[in-house]
Order: sequence, then structure tokens, then C-alpha cells
Amino acid sequence: MSFEVLEQLEAKIQTAVDTIALLQMEVEELKEEKQQLATEAGELKASREELEQKTQQMQQEHAAWQDRIRSLLGKMDEVE
Repeated sequence: MSFEVLEQLEAKIQTAVDTIALLQMEVEELKEEKQQLATEAGELKASREELEQKTQQMQQEHAAWQDRIRSLLGKMDEVE
């Protein structure tokens, strides 16, 4: 009977070892995925900052054009 118990214990130990090995592989995969996501997040942040700068530049150019148009319209009003 003790031989059966030892076999059962060995089977349970082997199952635990296999489970631990699978979990370690999963942890490594998750670490790699986390690193990839962190890299992607950094790239997206840089892109967003670049777009924000371009948007601000475009808004400034738009405001400058509006001022020029208002100035020209004012000059046209003076001519009439």
C-alpha cells in the first residue's frame, strides 16, 4: 500500500512541477507582452505630443490668417 501512496505522491509532484513550468512560461510571455505594450505606449505618447504641437501650430496659423483677413476687410471698409 505504501508503494501506491508513493506513486500517487510522485504523480502529484510531477503534475505540480509541470504546472509550475507552464506558469513560468506564461509569466515570461506576459513580461514580453508588457514590454511590447510599454514600447507601443511610448510611441503613441510621442505621436500624440507631435500631433498636439502640430495642432497648436495650425491654430496659431489660423489665428494669424484671421487677423490678416480682418485687417484687409478693415482696409476695404476704409476705401468705400
